[in-house]
Amino acid sequence: MSAALLRRGLELLEPPGRAKAPPGLQRGRAGPRVAGAARRRKRAPEPGRNKATVKGRVVKSAIEEYHKKKPVNHLRENLQYMLKGRLVADKAVAEQVLAQNRGRKSKDQPPEKTEKKKPKGTVFTEEDFRKFEREYFGVP
Repeated sequence: MSAALLRRGLELLEPPGRAKAPPGLQRGRAGPRVAGAARRRKRAPEPGRNKATVKGRVVKSAIEEYHKKKPVNHLRENLQYMLKGRLVADKAVAEQVLAQNRGRKSKDQPPEKTEKKKPKGTVFTEEDFRKFEREYFGVP
């Protein structure tokens, strides 16, 4: 944005009672000496309070400052918030959401669960084994 456009925008924002100063007096300089004098001129003391004195100063307590900056434990409030809503989704819905969020690569897929085969009990009883021994080995 050019300086001329910026000046025009500022003129539009000026209150209507204020008149525009002539261009020569806008910057307040008449020559090179005036600029140097403005730098050297001391600032007039402002009618505020003297910062060198202690009067009116509020003493801050180190303990109060420590307590202000002390970390607050929000565990109890967070637990109450988390336990407040006990809506549990169906297992099928949860599985579907997890499946959608999984990647397509084989490393992202969970290992397939194979059902463990239960060892089947024997069909023969102890009596059948004794009978077999007698017949096969001839043991009485």
